[in-house]
Amino acid sequence: MLVNYHDPKHVYIVCGNTNLRKGIDTLAILIADNFGMNLYDDSIFLFCGRRKEVANYG
Repeated sequence: MLVNYHDPKHVYIVCGNTNLRKGIDTLAILIADNFGMNLYDDSIFLFCGRRKEVANYG
């Protein structure tokens, strides 16, 4: 799956601390199960760990 990072349909910020050591597969399951969202709709999801200067996207 290729995502157009220059023109996404939506950008979602996941609030709270997320354990970024879980990996991309577990973060994808988190989005699909907890938020009931489609992972393939050309969107970007931003996660924040405990250190506020570090962010992860998928």
